[in-house]
Amino acid sequence: MPYRRLPNTDTARVRALKAALSISMRVNRFDLAFSYSLYQRIESFLPHYELAIRNHRQALSQQSRKSKEYNEKLRKARLYVSHFIQVLNFCIIRGEMKEDVREFYGLKKHSKATPSLLKDSKVIEWGEKLVKGEQERIRMGGNPIYSPSIALVRVNCENFNQAYNYQKTLQNNTHRFSEKVGEYREDADKLILELWNQVEKKFKSLPDEDKREKCSEYGIVYIWRKSEREKLEQSKKAEQASLSLPFANGSENMQQD
Repeated sequence: MPYRRLPNTDTARVRALKAALSISMRVNRFDLAFSYSLYQRIESFLPHYELAIRNHRQALSQQSRKSKEYNEKLRKARLYVSHFIQVLNFCIIRGEMKEDVREFYGLKKHSKATPSLLKDSKVIEWGEKLVKGEQERIRMGGNPIYSPSIALVRVNCENFNQAYNYQKTLQNNTHRFSEKVGEYREDADKLILELWNQVEKKFKSLPDEDKREKCSEYGIVYIWRKSEREKLEQSKKAEQASLSLPFANGSENMQQD
């Protein structure tokens, strides 16, 4: 026997609930296979559920659209921060500056290594350290570093910082809407389960095939197991073969006559 499969996506849940509301437009409420109170609950619930789904999808879409711009600003900020530190190290190697100037920027005095910039937040952190460090070093009488200048480092880091904060806002919105959909999803599952149970109970006295046909009109989905489907197909083929056999024998007899 096929088994009943409850919806497992938001689209399928909405479709199941709409099927119940749709049939109520064609059937008198007293003849519905589920209670009118349940109908009212579904009618009240569905618009809120659909709105939550739309909000979540729009938030995801907006986050996706902005991700390309975000990644480009991240790439440039990371590039300028790492290049500035490399130029600083070259100046020290050439003897134009002493090793202790690294400490202005929060770098280790005797280390030529570029700090890890894999995390987005680290790019912002080190960008701010470089800007403050360069301003302090120049204030103490040092010459500015060029190619890149600290002005370019600051502009690109500020642009990325704005994109970073905006992306965080989009992510928070997406997460908030996702949680809201999750809450509605639990309620939708309860409504669908109650709905389908009432509908099946209404038609339980009918033969299995008629019962499934009636229940399907209310949106209930039945799935045949693979072995059952194969058995059903074999049974249909055997039935078709048995129906065609007398006709074939009759044709042979007519030819012999």
